[in-house]
Amino acid sequence: MKKKFRLEGLDCANCAAKIENAINKLPVVNEATVDFMTTKLILEADDDKMEEAINASKEVIKKMEPGVNVKKI
Repeated sequence: MKKKFRLEGLDCANCAAKIENAINKLPVVNEATVDFMTTKLILEADDDKMEEAINASKEVIKKMEPGVNVKKI
């Protein structure tokens, strides 16, 4: 299953890359892609793990970039 999110307040391409790498290391995430130009996060995880993947990803983003808000598209 894939879900898309807008990362409001993401203003650094390097930060986007760091967030993408960190989320991809989470065991519940199959694949994560952060597009800096569109400020989108595409998160892919198993259906039964999606809620856990979303929450874990939000925690990673909050720790790395506290000014970024995650909004579901």
